[in-house]
This record gives sequence, C-alpha cells and structure tokens, in this order.
Amino acid sequence: MKGGIALSHHTGVHRSTTEHRFAEHRALLHAVAYRVLGSVTEAEDVVQDAWLRWSRVDMATVSDAEGYLVRVAIRLAIDRLRSARVRRESYVGPWLPEPMLTSPDVAEDVMLADSVSTAMLFVLETLSPLERAVFVLSEAFDYSHAEIARCVGRSDAAVRQIAHRAKRAVEARRRRYDTDQATRQQATERFLAACLGGDVTALIEVLAPDVTMVSDGGGVTGAPRKAIHGHEYVARAIVILSRRMPDDARARVSQVNGGPGIVVHSGPTPVLAITLHLVKGAVETVHVVSNPAKLTGVVL
Repeated sequence: MKGGIALSHHTGVHRSTTEHRFAEHRALLHAVAYRVLGSVTEAEDVVQDAWLRWSRVDMATVSDAEGYLVRVAIRLAIDRLRSARVRRESYVGPWLPEPMLTSPDVAEDVMLADSVSTAMLFVLETLSPLERAVFVLSEAFDYSHAEIARCVGRSDAAVRQIAHRAKRAVEARRRRYDTDQATRQQATERFLAACLGGDVTALIEVLAPDVTMVSDGGGVTGAPRKAIHGHEYVARAIVILSRRMPDDARARVSQVNGGPGIVVHSGPTPVLAITLHLVKGAVETVHVVSNPAKLTGVVL
C-alpha cells in the first residue's frame, strides 16, 4: 500500500511539473502557430497536439523546453498549413485570416502589432508553408538561423536562403500602412459612427479614393464574393451591410490583431469583425470577416 501511495504521489508531482513547464510556453506556442496558420482554431489545435506530445516526454531528456516545444509546434503547424491550403482551394469567396482579440501591449510594440495584423497574415498566404514558418520565427520572434534550422530540420545555410527569399517576397507584396495607434483609433471610431448612422458621405470622407474591401463569409453569409474597389462602392456596400445586421446587434471598437478594429455581436455571439488599414490617415483596405466559424477569436 505504501509503495502504491508513493508511486501515485510521484506521478502527481511529475504531472504537475510537466503541466507547469508547458504552461510557461503555451502563449508563445499559440502566437507562433497563429502567425503560421492565420487561424485561431487551428492554432489552438496545434497547442493541444503539442501538449499531448509533451505529456509523453521524459522530462529528464529535455534541457531546453522552449526549443523543444517550438520545434514540435512549428512542425505541426507546417503540416496543418499544407493540408489547409488544399481545403482553401475550394473555399467560397475570398479567404481572410481569422481575426483575434489582442491586448493593448501588443499594439504598443510596432513590430509585434505588424506581425499579427490581418494585412501581414494575408501577405504571408503567398509564401510556402516552410517559407512562412521561417519568416515568422525570424521576423516576428527573432530566432537565429541556427535555432530555426533545428526547428524545421534544415541546415543553417538553407534556412538563411529561405529567410532571405521569404523576406524579399513579403517586402515586394506588402503595403506600408499607418502604425500610429491614435490615428488608427480615430479613423476606426469615425468609420463606426458613419456605419451606425448609415451615412455614405461620412464614410467616403474616411475612405481613400482607391480603397479596397475584402469580405470573407465563406459562402455562409451574404458577404460579397469579390473584392469591392473605390470609396463610393465600398461606402454603399458597408451601409447595406450595416442595415442587414440583427436587430440586437451591438458594435464596439476593440483591439483586434494588434490595433483598433470593430466587432459586432448579436447577443453573446460575434457576427462580424472588421479591421481597417490606413495610409496617411485614410482607410486604404477594409477586411470584413462574417464566416461564423472564423469568429471564435473575437468572443468577448
């Protein structure tokens, strides 16, 4: 009996240590997986799978818990992204990253905010899964080429080339949007006020003349299945969208993907998330997600 008690106690202590060490790195694993996948739900699945692997590891054999866990998570994320790419080929309408509520301290760090913005995640979709993983670890988390090489199972030289190629591709495709949080907050509040008032003229004043709106409804909602261009067309589309909201809809400005965004709830359920991207104070790009399956990250 005593032996049984001792074994049970030892197992409990071991499990407690295992859980504690994993908990220390959980937020990092989710942050890495989300940036690689652009999906809150899939990032959570990666974290869960990483935990299952971690729970079966002999702690005595792991000298660097962070390195081990990031390596597991990044490889799981790469595998998931490869299969997700196949599924996205049959996705109805435009595909956008899943929006996610973020804390104010993320917004205060320009590099961190940029790495999680829907605009950057959208650009990262153009990279291969391996390029995206290397770019994320290098640019967003400042891992060295040697550390990344161990994570992805490539040589240092190969990772250096991949990182260079990925960075060049991203720089060629990305737009330089405003990063000043006060400017973005003010524009988002004006945008929301115009939406709530159904004021097309006020909306046009906030939008850049060549603004583009991309809506992701996944074929489930009435979202436009093609991008809309030009401030008059975008303003009218937004007003129509506002009128279609449920009677009990409540809209508020929240921190979404590293900056001010708009989340609309019907009761406790999010029905819409909007992120705005500005150039010289005017809204240049509007990302609207209404696919219910992609709004789990903005539940209050």
